[in-house]
Amino acid sequence: MTPQDAYPTAADWAARADEAARSVTALFGQRLFFLPGTHIGAIVRPSHRVDNLFRPWHYWWQAHYVDCLVDAGNRELGNGAVPGATPAAQFDGGAPASAGRLASRLLTGIRLRNFLTFVNSYYDDMAWLALATLRLEELAEVTGRPPQSGPSRRSAHIRKTLTRQFDSASTDDLGGGTFWSKNRDFKNTPATAPVALYYARTGQPAKAQALLDWLDASLFDPSQGLYLDGLRIGSTGDVVVETAIYTYNQGPVLGALLELGGEANLARAITVVEAVDRTLTAPPVVSGQDGAGATTTAVGTNRTVLRCAGTGDGGLFTGILCRYLALAAADSRLPEPVRATAARLVLGTAEAFWAGRRHISAAEQLSGHPAKHLPGHPGKHQGNLLFSVHPQIPAEAAYPPGTAVELSTQLQAWMVLEAAAATQKSP
Repeated sequence: MTPQDAYPTAADWAARADEAARSVTALFGQRLFFLPGTHIGAIVRPSHRVDNLFRPWHYWWQAHYVDCLVDAGNRELGNGAVPGATPAAQFDGGAPASAGRLASRLLTGIRLRNFLTFVNSYYDDMAWLALATLRLEELAEVTGRPPQSGPSRRSAHIRKTLTRQFDSASTDDLGGGTFWSKNRDFKNTPATAPVALYYARTGQPAKAQALLDWLDASLFDPSQGLYLDGLRIGSTGDVVVETAIYTYNQGPVLGALLELGGEANLARAITVVEAVDRTLTAPPVVSGQDGAGATTTAVGTNRTVLRCAGTGDGGLFTGILCRYLALAAADSRLPEPVRATAARLVLGTAEAFWAGRRHISAAEQLSGHPAKHLPGHPGKHQGNLLFSVHPQIPAEAAYPPGTAVELSTQLQAWMVLEAAAATQKSP
C-alpha cells in the first residue's frame, strides 16, 4: 500500500473505535426485560427501556451490533485481552464484561426478543446474524473462553437452524439466487450476497459460487460495475428488475468474492472497488442548511468520502460497505492501487465521521447514564459521543441537543471506525 502518513496511526484509530464502542454500548445498550445475562440495543434514544419494547423490531440492526462487538473483541486481543488480561485491555476500561461476553449476552437478548428463536421472516436478516455469530465463535475459540458446552452448543444450533433457512430460500426460481423474505416474491442482492458469504465461510464453496454466478448473470450492471437491487415477481407473474444501487449491497458481494478467490472472482472484486470509488462517493465538504434551516458547518477534511443513505435501515448501509472494503485493503491478492483505493475510501470516511463528532453534555444524558470516570484518572470523565448521519455534515447539525438518535446511524459510524482501525493495521 502507499504510505498513509497523513492519517492517524493504527493505535489512534483503535482508540477512536474504542470511544465509539463505549458510546454506543453506554447510550443504547441495556438489559432485555431487566433480565440478567441479557443485552439488547435500544432502537432510539432518548427513550425509556419499556418504550423500546413497543417499537418495531429491527433484528438486523442487532446482528450488526453483534458484529461491531466482535470487532472490538478482536482489537482487545491485540491489546492483550486474553485470559488473565487486566481490565484496562478491554474496550470499556474496567467494564464487567469484555466485548465478546457482551456480544454473547446480545445473542441471548436477540433470541428472547425474537420470541425464543433466531428464525426471522427475512433471509437477509438471518444471514447478517449468521455471519456475526460465525465471527463471535471464532473470537471465542481464540480467547479460549467460551468453547464450553453452552456457547458452543448455541453456535452449532444457530448454524444448523439458519443454514436450513438459507437452503430453503436459495432455489432455482428466477434461475437461482436467494429469496429476500418468506413471501418468496423477491430475489435480491441484500439476501443473496450475505448468504453466499456465509456459505463460503462454512465450507460450502459450490453453493457460494452458484449464488455469485447468479448475481453476476442477473443483477450485475457492467455499465456501472456494481450490483442492482433485485428481481421481483409481479402480481401477474412478470419479473421486474429493481435497478437501485445501494452501497451496502456491494459490501457482502465483495466479501464473498474475496472469500472464494480465484482469478474471475478477484477480477470482479477489483471492478467493484473501482466502481465504488467512481460512483458511490460524495464530495468531501458539504455546505448548506439542515432541516431547521440553519447553516451547516463543513467537516474538517478534504478527503473523498463514501455517500450515506440517511436514517432508519439506511443508517447502516455505508458502515457495511466499509467493513468489506477493509478486507479488500488487506488482501495481498489484489493489486496495490486497488488496495490503496479501498483503504483511502475507508480512512477518508472514518476521518470525516470522527472530525464531525460531538460530545454529549452531562445535561443531555441521552440514555440516562452519567459520564464514567476514566480508569486511573478520577478527575477526568469519559464523555459519550454522537456521530453524524452523513460524514460530510457534523453531528452538531445532524443531531443537535434534543434530537432523537437511531441506533443504526451510530452503529454505522462505529463500523467505519473499526474498519479504519483494521485498514491502518494492514501491511
